[in-house]
Amino acid sequence: MESQLHVRRRALLASATLPALTGCSATDLVNALTSSRGVNREEGQPYGPGPRHRLDLYRPQDLSESAPLLVFVYGGAWRSGGRADYAFMGLSLARLGCLVAIPDYRLWPESRFPDFVEDTAMAVRHLAAQMPGRRCVLMGHSAGAFNAACVALDPRWGSQGMVGGFIGLAGPYDFAASEVTPPAIFSGLPRIQAAPERLRAGQTPPLLLIHGEADTVVGPYHSRIMTERARAAGVPVQHLTRPGMGHLGVVTALAEPARWLGLADAAVHEALAEFLFRPPPHPSHPGHAANR
Repeated sequence: MESQLHVRRRALLASATLPALTGCSATDLVNALTSSRGVNREEGQPYGPGPRHRLDLYRPQDLSESAPLLVFVYGGAWRSGGRADYAFMGLSLARLGCLVAIPDYRLWPESRFPDFVEDTAMAVRHLAAQMPGRRCVLMGHSAGAFNAACVALDPRWGSQGMVGGFIGLAGPYDFAASEVTPPAIFSGLPRIQAAPERLRAGQTPPLLLIHGEADTVVGPYHSRIMTERARAAGVPVQHLTRPGMGHLGVVTALAEPARWLGLADAAVHEALAEFLFRPPPHPSHPGHAANR
């Protein structure tokens, strides 16, 4: 049976992370619980012409030349979210030893598909130009995983060749517009797919797909089907499912407060670190070998 202390810790973490990830003012609490020690934060760097074309960069003070660049694209159903809300992710991920970028992107109702995907691709191109030779890994949660998957897996967005890996956290990858609220976010498209019908070995970067089995917001079948497609195409893919984990749990598992409260899922943390620093081969990007 769980100790009373563990129960209280779990309740504290839930109260801190759930409002934070849904855009409430308690974001300040979970960010305040995350130390900035050893990480320099560079805020509001422009990557495009619009007011939402800004990103925050988290740079460990002991960053190595061979460390990867991790671009985290937050979720919010394409209707909400901001890079400042996810400072806890930038700091926690940077403490793994990688450079972390968190870009904003245009949201509904001011914008609709494909604006937010184009913004993600633009951010990748900007960062690649600023940091040539550094391996770039795209990671997204929920709606942000869709944006990131489009850019990493579909060459039509013009940035696939700059991506050395994709990490999807509880992402939707193939769905009907009617499943989105409101459906007009994907106006005129009866069905939306993040990736082409056929993934291509040697062109599609390696994938790490993580999903909670208790996710009732984005069904775990999304990651399972994408895994099956990648394997059928000969694309390197790792698929991790976590029993009892919900939609927000996969992000909570990576947050520093979860670790020092003793509530982090070690398997998620370890899979991420393994993928970032000992990635599977990507034959179409031989230059990345020097950065592993």
